[in-house]
Amino acid sequence: MSRKPILAGAGLGGAVELGSWVMRTAPEFWRRLSADNRRAALPAPHRPDPASWPDKGLHAAWLGHSTVLLKIDGVTILTDPVLGLKAGIGVGPFTLGIKRLVEPALSARELPPIDLIVLSHAHFDHFDLRTLRRLESKRTSVVTASKTADLLRTRRYRSVHELRWGERAQAGAVEVVATEVNHWGARTRTDSYRGFNGYAIETGGYRVLFGGDTAFTKAFRALRSSRPFDLAIMPVGAYNPWIHYHCTPEQAWSMANDAGCEAFLPVHHQTFMLSREPYLEPIERVYGAAGSQSDRVAVSRIGQEFHL
Repeated sequence: MSRKPILAGAGLGGAVELGSWVMRTAPEFWRRLSADNRRAALPAPHRPDPASWPDKGLHAAWLGHSTVLLKIDGVTILTDPVLGLKAGIGVGPFTLGIKRLVEPALSARELPPIDLIVLSHAHFDHFDLRTLRRLESKRTSVVTASKTADLLRTRRYRSVHELRWGERAQAGAVEVVATEVNHWGARTRTDSYRGFNGYAIETGGYRVLFGGDTAFTKAFRALRSSRPFDLAIMPVGAYNPWIHYHCTPEQAWSMANDAGCEAFLPVHHQTFMLSREPYLEPIERVYGAAGSQSDRVAVSRIGQEFHL
């Protein structure tokens, strides 16, 4: 496999070259696709109830992979929404790509009205066009990485803001600042110009860090201030063998601490088979890294909620 693999741990970013890849590895590809199609995705182990969340405070539910539903002082925010059974290329009514191991904790139609969607980068397992089509609304703003808005039907949203590192946008009561991460943004092999971000999200009396997708970097140290982040949403899976693109759980914990975060919400695991580490290894290593501070780990299973 090449450095930026197709339908694998680097984020499905090379999937647009699927035709030529299939020609080279057709038997293996179709065996895997056939096995995926026969396998049923398991139901999410927990089901959140956002209708019960009050308009005060910070509330979060992990819906699977890097999709987190947030409600911060009444403002609803959704990170990297991927809520279909597969992530990959849309071919008519079908999606050609990798299938979920576990269903999303909520479907798109079960979500409350969304005020803000935050997109970290254009990889297929973070920027799912079928899900985004279902979420189009004139009440919903979108913050996305630089040079990725062309993938969206921008006129169907309230507003769409493209950000580079250090740039900020105001979406209603929410201020979003794009932060540096160590990843890559190309959706295909030919669009390496696309950006890739983490985000500092601030509204009311709360601050949330969304790490997007990242390998280890010291850049999170620049985010530390006298005001801590109340919650860090950090990727912890797909590091074996993709360590140059995805951090280990210990590195994610360290980077969240570098930024000055209190609660830690681990994502990017337990959802897609993107790498070789055992299914529960990432969350077990998160708790190992947390040690005596394991109470800071906000959730461990898909569908669980966090409240502050």
